[in-house]
Amino acid sequence: MTMGTGLVLLAIGAILRYAIEDSWQAVDLPTVGLILMIVGAVAFVVGAIYAFGRSTPGDRPPPPPSDPRY
Repeated sequence: MTMGTGLVLLAIGAILRYAIEDSWQAVDLPTVGLILMIVGAVAFVVGAIYAFGRSTPGDRPPPPPSDPRY
């Protein structure tokens, strides 16, 4: 999942939790919305960690040499 998927799940969950007044006998829509919001928040955080996480040592340029002649 990416950060965009997390945001979509978060938005759908918020709509189900706070905006829909309808109810089914077998399904509690506010609870489904809360679950989707939690999953969306976790997906967003995991996607952000992967997108902006630490770089590997090979990704960084080498440090400048300490000799001023270089």
